[in-house]
Amino acid sequence: MAAKWIELVTGPLDQKKQYTQHRARIEALPEPYGTVAKALQRYFMYCGGVTDGETAVKMFGDFADLWERAAADGTPVRAIVGDDPVEFADAFAQAYTGKRWIDKERARLTKAIEDAERGEQE
Repeated sequence: MAAKWIELVTGPLDQKKQYTQHRARIEALPEPYGTVAKALQRYFMYCGGVTDGETAVKMFGDFADLWERAAADGTPVRAIVGDDPVEFADAFAQAYTGKRWIDKERARLTKAIEDAERGEQE
C-alpha cells in the first residue's frame, strides 16, 4: 500500500532504482571520463528537460554505456564531445524524444495566447 502511494507521488520506484544504478556507473568511471560525464549529466538535469521517466532512464543508461565504452577503449574525451560540448549535450538529449519541460511551457504559451484572443473577440 505505501509503495503505491509513494509511486503516485514520486513516480515508479523501478525507474528510480535504474537511475541510481546509472549514476553509480558514472561515479565509477576513471578520470577524465568521470568528471566529463558528471558535468554533462548535470547539464542534462538542468537543460535536457526530459520529463518522462522511462525516456530519462533510457537516456541515462545509454549515456553511461557511452562513457564506459569510451573509458574501456581509451577514446579521448574530445573525440566524443567535440569542440563544442554544449552542442554535443544538446544533440545527445534531443535524440530522446520523450516529453520535455519546454513542451509543457510551449503548450501553456500557445493556450494563453489563444485564450487572450478569444477574450478580445467577445
